[in-house]
Amino acid sequence: MTVPGRRSSTFIRLLRSGFTDPSAAARLLDSEALAPVRADPVLLDALGATADPDLALFGLVRLTEAQSEEERPALLSTLVSAKPLRDRLLGVLGASEALADHLARHPRDWQALVTYEAADLHPGLAEFEEGLADAADPVALRVAYRRCLLSIAARDVCGTTDVAQTAAELADLATATLRAALRIASAAAPEDAALCRLAVIAMGKCGGNELNYVSDVDVIFVGDARNGADEAKALQAATRLASHLMRICSDTTVEGTIWPVDANLRPEGRNGPLVRTLASHLAYYQRWAKTWEFQALLKARAVAGDTELGAAYIDAITPMVWQAAERENFVADVQKMRRRVVDNIPASQVDRELKLGPGGLRDVEFAVQLLQLVHGRSDATLRSGTTLDALHALAAGGYVGRADAAQLGDAYRFLRAMEHRIQLYRLRRTHLVPEDEADLRRLGRSMSLRTEPVAELNKAWRRHASVVRRLHEKLFYRPLLDAVAQLAPGETRLSPRAAGQRLEALGYADPVAALRHLEALASGVTRKAAIQRTLLPVMLGWFADSADPDAGLLNFRKVSDALGKTPWYLRLLRDEGAAAENLARVLSAGRLAPDLLMRAPEAVALLGDPEGLQPRTHEALLQEVLAAVGRAENAEAAVAAARGVRRRELFRTTAADIIGSYGTEDQPVEEDPGALVDRVGDAVSDLTAVTVAGALRAAVADTWGDTLPTRFAVIGVGRFGGHELGYGSDADVLFVHEPREGVDEQEAAKAAQRVISEMRRLLQLPTADPPLLIDADLRPEGRSGPLVRTLSSYAAYYRRWSLVWESQALLRAEPVAGDEDLGRRFIELVDPLRYPMEGLGEDAVREIRRLKARMESERLPRGADPTLHTKLGRGGLSDVEWTVQLIQLRHAWAEPGLRTTRTRQALAAAQAAGLIPTEEAQILDEAWVLATRVRNAVMLVRGRAGDTFPSEARELAAVGRYLGYGEGRVGEMLDDYRRVTRRARAVVDELFYGA
Repeated sequence: MTVPGRRSSTFIRLLRSGFTDPSAAARLLDSEALAPVRADPVLLDALGATADPDLALFGLVRLTEAQSEEERPALLSTLVSAKPLRDRLLGVLGASEALADHLARHPRDWQALVTYEAADLHPGLAEFEEGLADAADPVALRVAYRRCLLSIAARDVCGTTDVAQTAAELADLATATLRAALRIASAAAPEDAALCRLAVIAMGKCGGNELNYVSDVDVIFVGDARNGADEAKALQAATRLASHLMRICSDTTVEGTIWPVDANLRPEGRNGPLVRTLASHLAYYQRWAKTWEFQALLKARAVAGDTELGAAYIDAITPMVWQAAERENFVADVQKMRRRVVDNIPASQVDRELKLGPGGLRDVEFAVQLLQLVHGRSDATLRSGTTLDALHALAAGGYVGRADAAQLGDAYRFLRAMEHRIQLYRLRRTHLVPEDEADLRRLGRSMSLRTEPVAELNKAWRRHASVVRRLHEKLFYRPLLDAVAQLAPGETRLSPRAAGQRLEALGYADPVAALRHLEALASGVTRKAAIQRTLLPVMLGWFADSADPDAGLLNFRKVSDALGKTPWYLRLLRDEGAAAENLARVLSAGRLAPDLLMRAPEAVALLGDPEGLQPRTHEALLQEVLAAVGRAENAEAAVAAARGVRRRELFRTTAADIIGSYGTEDQPVEEDPGALVDRVGDAVSDLTAVTVAGALRAAVADTWGDTLPTRFAVIGVGRFGGHELGYGSDADVLFVHEPREGVDEQEAAKAAQRVISEMRRLLQLPTADPPLLIDADLRPEGRSGPLVRTLSSYAAYYRRWSLVWESQALLRAEPVAGDEDLGRRFIELVDPLRYPMEGLGEDAVREIRRLKARMESERLPRGADPTLHTKLGRGGLSDVEWTVQLIQLRHAWAEPGLRTTRTRQALAAAQAAGLIPTEEAQILDEAWVLATRVRNAVMLVRGRAGDTFPSEARELAAVGRYLGYGEGRVGEMLDDYRRVTRRARAVVDELFYGA
């Protein structure tokens, strides 16, 4: 009798045996069905050894109750006397609710687990075919399939087979099932079978002999006419047989389904015919197939139907598979497909996705297949459709480091074992790790994690996923370093040819030079070389993700040569997660940013500081520049210091722009391209302003000390005044002065002229820093007029001679350097001209339109494509800016929001004031931002300014990458540019020309 308040010894024993509901378990043990064995201690111990003792006991009671009175004693006596059966049966019942249901419906099928002979321990295709031989209809096939599956699961959960053997057995069972289904379909339509030959080609995991418990079975069908039959009729017959085969496996019956048969990997996918002839298949693959289709064909295996036709198909497509790596953008295509898979995972599931998520099974499979396709061209030992076999072959051939392959193999086995156990429970197709505590406990115990199954499972899973994330790309690049490094005895290295093949596949145009750079960076026994060997596998991947990997690697070598002896450089790249990727992006995105960095490599430190890429304020920059100028011994040294600040800040700006445009692991791509354009425009304009201010201070101080005989101000116009300077823009300015009291006007004018000449000289001195060109051609009378005027001279000129184009130019006038009061008074002087009361008259509007039309016809360079010229082309910068400026000249007197020097702000103000419809404003804004980004991209890529897309293929691809277009999408980029600017021109015709 149990003492009140105390638990019984049975309850405690059940608890210790792993039961989560001992009370329910005790009731089940007391059931009549188990009466003959309930006292046997062997039974309780065996139940406690299963993944889920509660589930195993419940399944056992159901199975026992389903036995007839005559058969029950045989089951129970075998259960307690035969350990192999006991372990197998209870192991399955504790791991799979679905197989327990099957046994309850088919209570004699437990006898499939009794046999314990060599053939039974490791059955092959022949044994499975024998097991399905009597199935004459879909229902019988499902029952026989489950019976065979029962034996596979029993070997799996008992550890008789490892995960690779289990996957191979499942693939063999699938092969036998496809053959049986085709036999049933042919028996149902003998006239169709007589007309055609049909071969079934397994793809995916079935083709690779590594199937899951529940997975789509991917197939391709190949058909042909039999005995001179009409080909069209034969293909129709083959299609009916193939469709029937798919239904036999996929349809839901009283015995459920087997698995879906998926034929979507066939040529043209769902849109293509279900069955083709061999010739039709080959024609498609030779002309139309994409890279991913050849990657999929790597696992193709003829499994059912006409063996001769299946073999002919495999023989014909095999050479194509191993030539796929020679296709343009091969690696980029494969990696893009992988990224697309990850991007399509719902955000709520990505952390539980065992197959497709980062660090999941697909990462291992993609990495291995990529290496196979690159090196399998010349090494037939790598041509296996089975992931683990291929990984072993890659390691044996030196294509993958042995330690890396071993770690990746262990992680893959663990993740596949998790996937098997998750699917086995209910025989449902899923790759999501469960969230329920009981499910996680069962899963952990099924993986032999018994102390703290949930915690241990999560820890092991995260550890293996982390290994996969870390290794799956390193796997590709590490052997490239081993090819040029000293290896330990017994290690195998990539041959120079194999290393060259891999680099070519990655997009390196000169693999010989690339290997030379790797050798210079990574060879030797120094600490520097050791750190480089750690960094380079990842850096090479980032370089390969650019349009010019060769330039990225060369620039990295140059920076490393310049900074390699400084203690902080390699430590920064190794320890600051974002620094290395940021540097890789910057060095491989074009010429401008690396050129700026090479002139002062220590600026690489900006890339490791979280705030390092944020633009500095105008006030902070001005303070630094003026302080540096004040410390200098002479004007040349002063402006050299100012230009040095400009160069460093230009690098900061270009690096931030590149990283914002490309994106990194830590920082996604900037979603608003307008924000990128505005940041660049503000930063470069501020830099130019403070550099001009520094040059002005230096020029004055060198001759006159603290005070110039005349007040002097620099007025920014054009893009400079509009805060819209690009990387290659000149500084458009006006100069204004006002003699100080008691100073002769001619002396003041000479001083002002001399200051301007000295500023220009200093800013264009040949140095390591980029020059700054000052352009004053927008002054009154243009090049024919004086370079500098007094404020009163400007007033007199504008009062008497001013033309409408000058009012238009003054719309973007803003003081940028020099005497603040004089600058302010100049703006007060020109405001009535640029914002005329009551707006422009019709004659002035006609004159502006005439000037614009003349500019379009005369200034576009000869031979330039007007649809792709960013400044003067259709819907380009000039179109948008003249349209906005005409609105400002006509309406700014009444709309204060239009009184801005910035194009985008004025456009937004015009839309807010109802002067332009919202949709049209958005069209103009999109075109202006895009054209500005193209100009910036051209300067970043080529290192020199340009108003049209580059003609050289790599440069054009690099512009595309900056704009967000991946490999092979240059045509799409140009089409998009033409589309955007064509729409903008239609708006310009309406708003500017009144069309």
